[in-house]
Amino acid sequence: MARRLLLLACLSVSGVLPAHAVDEVPPTGISGEPMDSAFSDDTSLGSEDDFPADEDFSVVSDPLEKINRVTFWFNDKLYFYLLKPVARAYRVVPESIRVSVANFFTNLGSPVRGVNAVFQMKFADAGNEMGRFIINSTMGIGGLFDPAEKYAGIRETDEDFGQTLGAYGAGPGFYIVLPFLGPSSLRDGVGMVVDTGMSPLYNYAEREEKDNQYLVLKAVEAVNTVSLDKDTYESIKRDALDPYQFVRDAYVQNRQGKIRK
Repeated sequence: MARRLLLLACLSVSGVLPAHAVDEVPPTGISGEPMDSAFSDDTSLGSEDDFPADEDFSVVSDPLEKINRVTFWFNDKLYFYLLKPVARAYRVVPESIRVSVANFFTNLGSPVRGVNAVFQMKFADAGNEMGRFIINSTMGIGGLFDPAEKYAGIRETDEDFGQTLGAYGAGPGFYIVLPFLGPSSLRDGVGMVVDTGMSPLYNYAEREEKDNQYLVLKAVEAVNTVSLDKDTYESIKRDALDPYQFVRDAYVQNRQGKIRK
């Protein structure tokens, strides 16, 4: 079971982007999630309050830099030559439908976010996720719509098991770029495995074809997410002197900011 979860974690995302955040997240991993690991709508590059001047959160152990750069190059080519063309073709589907698909996957991530909020003793956030899941699964027609935020003002939280480990003092360990996924760390990689095991999307699939069905669903999620993106990654590559270093530093800053919240 652990080996299968590890394989799935290396080919899936740790979380799903909310529809309102896709314009701000660079697709540095083909599956779309580490995309949300590098940036988010709340802590895209951090603020002065999140990262005091006397602390340098951009410093991270990167002993595998040579290997990471090769993987980064692989993900980059896979994005431009496979994922992006497929996502562009998929844009024939009306945007309103693609947003509903994104809402559906986001809703399925509510239990995982809620459990991690409980682990971190953020009970208000856990209650929000429970409320969102109930409201959106019923009034939102299985999560296709987001009445919880639109009408009740209950916004999605952003919690995962990597943040849970960090909240209890676990350091990030060394930096690693995962094939298909993009930036991560030893701590967040372990968290990804745990979150995958808790995911309703993974556990919903039929046991006989669980792995294959899950990967297909994650591929659909990835294409849908990138189809809603406005070429953020392209602008980063165009403006950054070293895209690898830029993404690495932004990822580390963002993860630290989320843990400190």
